[in-house]
Amino acid sequence: MSDTDFTGKNVLVVGGSSGIGNGVAQCFRSRGANVEVWGTRASADDYDPEDGSDLSGLHYRQVDVGDPDAIASAESGLPTLDVLVLSQGIVAYKKAEFEREGWDRVMSVNLDSLIHCCEKFKDTLATQKGSIIIISSVSGIRANIGNPAYAASKAGAISLTKTLGQAYARDGIRVNGIAPGLVDTKLTKVTTDHPDRLKGALRSIPLRRVGQPEEIAGGVLFLASPLASYVCGQTLFVDGGMTL
Repeated sequence: MSDTDFTGKNVLVVGGSSGIGNGVAQCFRSRGANVEVWGTRASADDYDPEDGSDLSGLHYRQVDVGDPDAIASAESGLPTLDVLVLSQGIVAYKKAEFEREGWDRVMSVNLDSLIHCCEKFKDTLATQKGSIIIISSVSGIRANIGNPAYAASKAGAISLTKTLGQAYARDGIRVNGIAPGLVDTKLTKVTTDHPDRLKGALRSIPLRRVGQPEEIAGGVLFLASPLASYVCGQTLFVDGGMTL
């Protein structure tokens, strides 16, 4: 059995219905894991494959993680939990994040829900000596024009990864994170679907290309595997060199 074989392991990917989270979920499934994903729509059938959603072989559950009460009352269909991946994330454009409603909504989903999910599953993860991986962003360490809540929430996610890494280690839970750069998802179409914007973005990426969800998943697999058994509280930047 290889170090990245997750046969018999139970994995929950919050925000696993599309984009990076979906790539992560399918990567774990392809390595034998029993995978549940949380999303916002009523059923798996409500997701369009054209938007990067592949829910085949995954267990789907509707949970609005922007609502703390919804998190608290949600029931996972998994018998135990070995890996918790927190990939939820939204962004509000057209300066909506400068307004109270936009700010509050982005922060509730991108940051507040992280601690609520971690605390909800802490006991079962401790029993399994499991792992938590928090997906943040390169925006957590740099300015993000027009999106103050998104940038602040991702900076908070990186800081939370450090603090929970320290706090949960005593329970045998490793907490680490991934900070993606520009990845080809529905969330980044505001850049990738506009040639001039994309050309400008690629100039800042040494590898000169956009990342794919499965490439982010590789980093998640590493952090969740025995290969990273002594890695705690760290955020791995998977960005094609964008932050160099």
